[in-house]
Amino acid sequence: MYRETTDGVEIIVEPHYLDEESEPDEHRFVWAYTVVIANGSDHRVQLETRYWHITNAIGQVEEVEGPGVVGEHPVLSPGDTYHYTSGCPLNTPSGTMVGHYVLRRDDGTRFKAHIPAFSLDIPDPARRLN
Repeated sequence: MYRETTDGVEIIVEPHYLDEESEPDEHRFVWAYTVVIANGSDHRVQLETRYWHITNAIGQVEEVEGPGVVGEHPVLSPGDTYHYTSGCPLNTPSGTMVGHYVLRRDDGTRFKAHIPAFSLDIPDPARRLN
């Protein structure tokens, strides 16, 4: 798991390689990642936008930004958590993701909650001893 806290809001990310969705012979490698947003601040916040910086194993970068996450703009009161799962395909067997969410407090102020950098790696194959 990867964690980062900004202004009392903790972002936790756990990536998982999706072997059944991937086609290595076609250079298609797919990961799911589950994100937990935990509001440990004293303010109610609403997620407005997301930004992802995705880098594959050969340094190619894709930037993704847009409103909300998975079609939602969750509102979190102090102590609330929100989680969702999304996915990322790459054309290489590994890569990294990092980004931020723009959150708005009830008083109208906005801040960027940093999403920790995390790696997308194919799990090591099971080793057999002879």
